[in-house]
Amino acid sequence: MAPDTATTAAPSITVAVATHKAYAMPTDAAYLPLHVGKALHPELDLGFQGDDTGDSISALNAYYSELTGLWWLWKNVDAPYKGLVHYRRHFKGHTPATGKDPEGRLAAVATGEEYLGLLDGNDIILPKRRNYYIETIRSHYAHTLPIEQLDVTRQILEETQPDYVAAFDDVMGSRGAHMFNMMVMSSERLDEYCSWLFPILAELTHRIDPAQYDAFNARYPGRVSERLMDVWLKTCGYGYAELPTLSPEPVDWLTKGKSFLAAKFLGKKYGASF
Repeated sequence: MAPDTATTAAPSITVAVATHKAYAMPTDAAYLPLHVGKALHPELDLGFQGDDTGDSISALNAYYSELTGLWWLWKNVDAPYKGLVHYRRHFKGHTPATGKDPEGRLAAVATGEEYLGLLDGNDIILPKRRNYYIETIRSHYAHTLPIEQLDVTRQILEETQPDYVAAFDDVMGSRGAHMFNMMVMSSERLDEYCSWLFPILAELTHRIDPAQYDAFNARYPGRVSERLMDVWLKTCGYGYAELPTLSPEPVDWLTKGKSFLAAKFLGKKYGASF
C-alpha cells in the first residue's frame, strides 16, 4: 500500500518521479516514486505515494499533467532540496547503463550525491536545453498547438507580472529552451518558482477552459509551463547546471522528427503524445 502521509526519500534531497502507472524506478534513496493524478483514479493502487494527500491539486492532473506532482512536492515534502523527473525521462548521471532494459538503463540516472554536488555551485539543475534550430519556441508552438494559449499567457504577465514580459518575449523568439518540467533546486527556490508559476496557470485556465479540448489538448497548462521556466530564470538571474536526460526505454526519434517536420511544413498539429 502507498503511504498515507508525505515523507522525504532522503535526509537532504527528494526527487519525485511522476508516474501514472507501475514502472521500474531508480533505486537511489533520493528518489520518491509519486503517483500523479491519483485523485482521478482512486481504485488504482500502484504501491507508490499518491499526489492526493495533504495539500493537493491531484484532481487537476488531466490538465496540469506532472505539475500536480510538483505542487504536492512543494506543499508536502520537507527536504532542503527538491526535484521532479518523470518515469520515462530522468537526469543522467556519471554511471553507465548496465543494459538496454529499463532496470539496466535506470542504473545510469543521477544520484542524490551527484545532484548535491552540482547544487554546491549552482542554484538549479535543469535538463540540457532543447534546440529546435529551424523553429522558434513561439513558431513551434503555433505549428503544433493553439497559439492563443501563449498569447493569453503573455497578456496575464503584462497585467500581473510585467517585469517578466521582456524575458517572455526573448524566450518565445529563441530557438531553444529548458523543457520537460524537470528540475532540482533548493526548497527556497522551489517555493519561489511555484509561488510564481501556479497563479499564472490558474488565471490561464480561468481564461481558456481546458475542458473545451479533447484529452490531449486539455493538458495545455502543463505544456505552457515548460515554456515559462526560462522566463523565470532569465528574469531572476539564477545560475544553473545542465544534465543530459535518459529514457529507460528506446525513444522513437524517427516518429518525433517526422511529426516535427509535418507540423512545420504541412501545418499538421500534434494530436497525441509520442
